[in-house]
Amino acid sequence: MLGATGSIGTSTLDVIARHPERYRIHALTAHRSREPLLALCLVHRPAVAVLGDERDAAWLRSHLSEAGVATEVESGPAALVAVAEAGDVDVVMSAIVGAAGLLPTLAAVHAGKRVLLANKEALVMSGALFMEAVARSGATLLPIDSEHNAIYQCLPLEHRGGLGRHGVTQLLLTASGGPFRGWSPTALAEVTPDQACAHPNWSMGRKISVDSATLMNKGLELIEACWLFDARPEQVQVVVHPQSVIHSMAAYSDGSVIAQLGNPDMRTPIAYGLGWPDRIDAGVAALDLFQVARLDFEPPDEVAFPCLRLAREAMAAGGTSPAVLNAANEVAVAAFLDGRLSFTGIADLVARVLDTESLQSVCDLEAVLEADVRARRAASDWLAGH
Repeated sequence: MLGATGSIGTSTLDVIARHPERYRIHALTAHRSREPLLALCLVHRPAVAVLGDERDAAWLRSHLSEAGVATEVESGPAALVAVAEAGDVDVVMSAIVGAAGLLPTLAAVHAGKRVLLANKEALVMSGALFMEAVARSGATLLPIDSEHNAIYQCLPLEHRGGLGRHGVTQLLLTASGGPFRGWSPTALAEVTPDQACAHPNWSMGRKISVDSATLMNKGLELIEACWLFDARPEQVQVVVHPQSVIHSMAAYSDGSVIAQLGNPDMRTPIAYGLGWPDRIDAGVAALDLFQVARLDFEPPDEVAFPCLRLAREAMAAGGTSPAVLNAANEVAVAAFLDGRLSFTGIADLVARVLDTESLQSVCDLEAVLEADVRARRAASDWLAGH
């Protein structure tokens, strides 16, 4: 479980706890959340726990020893890779937020695991390399983002080789619109971090909540959908659907549109990934259509929320552009949460870095990581000058 203390991690552990006869936790990881990870280790007794920093790892090691828990505690990026490719592991949930999830997720793919992908940045940064690794290794890749999981369920079991081969004309990626749907650019300039993190439908971490509010999250999902489903950017339509009941759809050449519906609860796609090809109990109540009563749809406002357009353009440009987009956005969101950048400044900073960083081809992982470093440096320099 890569990213055990976040919202995806806790939801995954909730589903696993409902099926003790099917699943056993081998490893739990977190970056700096040592107290929450301690609590999880005391309950789930994993063989291994990993933290980002050795000082935190030493603290966890001491507390687990005092509690009589024989969990081995490791630290650092190499330890993340080691648990992701460990022989005792069949399934890897990749839920580390941001670029930090790329290397351990790729390690799981190279090792031929069933990879439950909740870290969209791994595909955004290195889509072609990532999907080539999946094909070579024979790994099973199942998307856990609710939108991509929905599309996966709406497509034929074998959908590689282009959507047109299977009569699919368009993927309809739904978006709640976030907490500021309908706001003007002037009003958005005054948004605070607490406002941006108050999502109307989903309980998420602060970074992804801000991405949802700017619609960058939907832009990253558009890029991810292109790689997952072998689609072109123009084949992915974002549809604002405030109720978050339809999680996404696939449109077919005969006029059919197939949708996946459910309550907005991440345990549903998590259970789908864990149980696949079977269906298992997720602890989620069945959808009450009479209570929902209505479903609304509208196009996204790309003037007020330009991050969606920037992501589409980055995917169309190809090469290192998506990696640059992602890196600049991570720096911008961190600055916004720290009070050093306005909400509307996030898109301004990302656009500036995309304009100034030269586009490179992606021939190996090193090129992706170098683009990530350059983009972060450029974003930091821009912040320092403003």
